[in-house]
Amino acid sequence: MSLSQDQIDRFWADGALLVEDALTPSQLAALIADFEAWKEESRDHVEPYGETMDGRPRFDLEPGHSAERPALRRVSSPVEISDAYLDVMRDNAALDAVAQLIGPNIEFNNSKINSKQPGAATEVKFHQDFLFQPHTNEDLIAVLFFIDEVTLENGPLEVVPGTHRGEMFDHWHNGVFTGAVAPEVKVAHVDRAVPITGPAGSACLMHTRLLHGSTANQSSVPRTLLILEYRAEDSKALQVNHIPSRYDGEVVRGEATGRIRCSPYEMIIPEVPTGASFFSQQAKANA
Repeated sequence: MSLSQDQIDRFWADGALLVEDALTPSQLAALIADFEAWKEESRDHVEPYGETMDGRPRFDLEPGHSAERPALRRVSSPVEISDAYLDVMRDNAALDAVAQLIGPNIEFNNSKINSKQPGAATEVKFHQDFLFQPHTNEDLIAVLFFIDEVTLENGPLEVVPGTHRGEMFDHWHNGVFTGAVAPEVKVAHVDRAVPITGPAGSACLMHTRLLHGSTANQSSVPRTLLILEYRAEDSKALQVNHIPSRYDGEVVRGEATGRIRCSPYEMIIPEVPTGASFFSQQAKANA
């Protein structure tokens, strides 16, 4: 996949870009099959389960999950337990676009699945990804692959165009890391939020500093995303990866240069999550 100059300009102006056919039909089918198997497996559990490299649960369940109505909402680092997900991480059409934008040398950072089953109440409060993962520079892009069709009703990603070029907002409030911006920041920006919808197999490329969130799934169909985050090879992590993986730092486009590039910015060091996902951190915003 090669981006046009217009697409490149739109990404840097808005901080997000939707591209269709980012997955081949066979890639999409393989991802769906593995996720459906994990969802079936989740029927046998009543609390988060599995284990990632740092000992936290790999599979996170939404409150209200049951065998009758499984609500698997997060799989952390699926690339470690699925050849299909690992293969897509290493080679997909959107990765070529990432290399155009922040390459040519690209490393893998982390991966996760976020799923909203029909009627799921989980919302993603407005936040900026970079505030969870300080690096020496901000050339990081999250690629959100649509495993299901994303509609206005099933809880689409909502982005605030241009905010990647503005302020980095604190995610700490009253001494608590909530993983979200302050209510007044959301109020000041939410009217400009734009939903990102599209057919299954599409992908949204999103800059790490872009302000974004999403609402609950109010439909009768699921909304599942595979999120692969990539970084410029000369952007080095300043804190432990909040979604650890043995593939962290694998060069997936270009080559390793051994160079480090730094940009000037300030932020408060984020809290490393101890629960199954950042949803437990965002729940603190309501505490």
